[in-house]
Amino acid sequence: MAQKLKIIPLGGVGEIGKNMTVLEYGKDIVVIDCGLKFPDEEMLGIDIVIPDMTYLEQNLEKLCGFIITHGHEDHIGAIPYALKKFHVPVYGTRLTMALIENKLEEHKISTDTLQRVSPGDIVQLGCFKVEFIKTCHSIAGAVALAITTPIGTVIHTGDFKVDYTPIDGEPMDINRLAYYGSRGVLALLSDSTNVERAGHTVSEREIGKTFEHYFDEAKGRVVVASFASNIFRIQQIASVAIAHGRFICFQGRSMVSLANISMELGYLNIPTEMIVEVDKLKKLQDDQVCVITTGSQGEPMSGLFRMANASHRLNIGDGDLVIISASAIPGNEVGVSRIINQLFHNGAKVIYDGMADVHVSGHAFREELRLMLNITKPQFFIPVHGEYRHLYMHADIAVEMGVEAEKAFVADIGNVVELTYNSGKISGMVPCGNILVDGAGVGDIGNVVLKDRRLLSQDGLVTVVVALQKNTGKLLAGPEIISRGFVYMRESEDLIQEACDILLPQVQLFAEKPHAEWSNIKNGLRARLKEYLYQKTKRTPVILSVIVEIPND
Repeated sequence: MAQKLKIIPLGGVGEIGKNMTVLEYGKDIVVIDCGLKFPDEEMLGIDIVIPDMTYLEQNLEKLCGFIITHGHEDHIGAIPYALKKFHVPVYGTRLTMALIENKLEEHKISTDTLQRVSPGDIVQLGCFKVEFIKTCHSIAGAVALAITTPIGTVIHTGDFKVDYTPIDGEPMDINRLAYYGSRGVLALLSDSTNVERAGHTVSEREIGKTFEHYFDEAKGRVVVASFASNIFRIQQIASVAIAHGRFICFQGRSMVSLANISMELGYLNIPTEMIVEVDKLKKLQDDQVCVITTGSQGEPMSGLFRMANASHRLNIGDGDLVIISASAIPGNEVGVSRIINQLFHNGAKVIYDGMADVHVSGHAFREELRLMLNITKPQFFIPVHGEYRHLYMHADIAVEMGVEAEKAFVADIGNVVELTYNSGKISGMVPCGNILVDGAGVGDIGNVVLKDRRLLSQDGLVTVVVALQKNTGKLLAGPEIISRGFVYMRESEDLIQEACDILLPQVQLFAEKPHAEWSNIKNGLRARLKEYLYQKTKRTPVILSVIVEIPND
């Protein structure tokens, strides 16, 4: 009897980002993508969020390798953390592998497991035969995957759009996807990000006309903010700028890094003599300058943010034209709005998505999703890469396109979708969730620490310090109160002094008892001070009580 194929999303469903999907059959496991997501507003101090890989650790002997669809952070960002635990091959196209290699070198991890492939290549990983199929997206080297398993073929689209006139001249290989559809596809896992948007995406080539219009009008410097990974967009901007007699200056760490990698690999074609460093811009006329920078999402450390806030060697002001060639990712709207307002306040002219066609999406709209379902004709359907509303809407479309309702699965992270030749079900859960990365710490920040950080951010911190003689418990100094983020000490001297006066008799009462426990004294101080401060301010800061032991003479 054939075994069951297990499809287990460890990320990327019910959320945007952190994409990671496990395929398991018998003694073999392959993993599709290994991405990160950025923290939400409640994850104070957290740098990035990666998938919980406990299930892979528990099944290490089955793990055959990672297959990467493209080089965006939400698909490759957790690879360094995975390869610290698993010494297995990682497969991806040239640009994808170059970006991963760069990450591994930063983390001082060996790159000897990286395997470069091209669209059309087929690799064998255990019982899985994987074919890489050319697709279109907002980064070069994007592929879909046709994974032949012992019970049928699984198609994973990766992130995709149907662009008939892409900048690289290589459209999506619809024929190959249709070939698998004609032979029978067991399951389709498909990008759901833009399921809410009717019609078709606009070709990347179309926005070149918009750039030409605004470069024709510009009299001063032109600053264009875009995603560093959108190599095709950068090529269009650079080509238009050079045609208008402008030199190119890349700004922002990721922009400079990706531009260099892309030029080395041949994805960017910009004459080196037309690229200048920021220090050389002073020698050029304003109408000879085009700056291509990061910061389209209002990131505080990005090039555009620093230029807008006068903390960069190149500051934006009167006469400058700024084009923000991206739409705000959900959650970033406030940051983007803030930076646009600041640029206007500085005297710049700003063009952004909504005012003009300066951005097109890299994700398929509804009719392209229908096309994918139509050409692959899957028996089972699992929507991925989307929040829950996207997944449910995409599943409804699959049913409209002929997939039986009971064979369209909207999975949660950690769900095990079990498939046979003709039946499927969600059969259970595996360990899953978010691993928080804070500096060098991976997974050492949990809900308790985050709760403390939220409390600190809301009402601040108050520390009460007393000095007691070690053996007798005699009060030698204090209590002294220190406030951080609660009240300004110089303007609240009466409040602080009254609190000290209230705590003093309590310290004396507890400390001078025979065999007094320091923990009881600290708890008593904390409770009394909390009561007093809430009574006076209606706020509840985090309170720390500290006892300093002074040895006997």
